[in-house]
Amino acid sequence: MSEELMDTCILMDADKFTVQSSKNSVEDNLFDEIIGYIEDILLEDEFHAIQKRFLDDYWDVFEPVEENKLIYTDIFNEYNKAVESYIVNYLQRAVPHFNISTFLEHLNNKRNELEGEVFEVLSTITDFVAFKEMFLDYRDVKEGRVQDLSFGISVTSLKSCNTSDDNSPR
Repeated sequence: MSEELMDTCILMDADKFTVQSSKNSVEDNLFDEIIGYIEDILLEDEFHAIQKRFLDDYWDVFEPVEENKLIYTDIFNEYNKAVESYIVNYLQRAVPHFNISTFLEHLNNKRNELEGEVFEVLSTITDFVAFKEMFLDYRDVKEGRVQDLSFGISVTSLKSCNTSDDNSPR
């Protein structure tokens, strides 16, 4: 079957045919694939190390007041550069012809319908308020106002699980 035919959908309605392109579904599938890779990135120790380094270095700079300091912008830009570079390098290896500008455009267009940890992390790159909130939450943990529940959580990538071990307890 040709690619043209695969990208076309024929809808039949009583007396007429309607031909529609399914290009949007191709774009949606690519977007979903990229989100899947980003989910993998979020499980990597190297990504956590980048994020933790920023939090540990700057948590005490951010204050829970409405007025923002000029230094916040410098930290935000530095964080964006480090995290975006890591994510883009990973995605360029995983997805042929990956384009960050196109991806961010799709992300922005879908902003109202997206939720979950992946989108929270991505919002810290594109949304200063979410970025500042991440630091304020970390500050609350560091100062003991909120209990750190991360010590009891262990997240493991499915890629590292060995499912062929027949001697495992059932």
